[in-house]
Amino acid sequence: MTTGTVFLYILIFLGSYLIGAIPWAYLIGKMYGLDLRKEGSGNIGATNVTRVIGKFWGRVCFLLDMIKGFLPVFIVTMLIKQQIIADINDLAQIVAAGGAVIGHMFCVFLRFKGGKGVSTSAGCLLAMAPYSFAISGIVWIIVFLIGRYVSLASIAAAAVLPVSATFFSMMKVNDRAIYPVSIYILIFLYILAMLAILKHTGNIKRLINGTEHRFDKKNQTAEKENPK
Repeated sequence: MTTGTVFLYILIFLGSYLIGAIPWAYLIGKMYGLDLRKEGSGNIGATNVTRVIGKFWGRVCFLLDMIKGFLPVFIVTMLIKQQIIADINDLAQIVAAGGAVIGHMFCVFLRFKGGKGVSTSAGCLLAMAPYSFAISGIVWIIVFLIGRYVSLASIAAAAVLPVSATFFSMMKVNDRAIYPVSIYILIFLYILAMLAILKHTGNIKRLINGTEHRFDKKNQTAEKENPK
């Protein structure tokens, strides 16, 4: 890798970081004269916007945060496919995704404090592997509707994501992969899946013991996730 290529990757990371660092939750809170860092959970994310301000702005914030992850990865993907910049490969997509998520989690505009990066990560995955992302979303909905466990649905969706990406890369129609995904992206997706499952270790234990909280339709009580 040449010095020029390294410089390009650094620019991609910094550009993605600045996009990811746009603090939409903070800005929405300011519209109502609130500093969300001092309200609710203190988290700069869509969940806290929903909790403090309401569902509508919570959904708007989720969408905007998702776009923060989608946009830089999509732009890099187009640059690679159109061969506009010949010195970068699919590894640049991971660099862009990492920059966007880190920007959200450690926002330079808020003294390096931010949200958890869930919606921004979702946007990155949508740009990286849209078919697999769609299948994971469908799996999440089906598992949740059957069991009413948010944690179980999240674990199932995380596990399906890299497996479906591998399937689309291996399955061919007219000697062409249905949706080719590079080895860099596949490794990245498997790592993300393992981290997501490890993060739900406490939930898995409660599911086995039968003590995990369910989403109660009657009481509209959301499942309490293990923060660790």
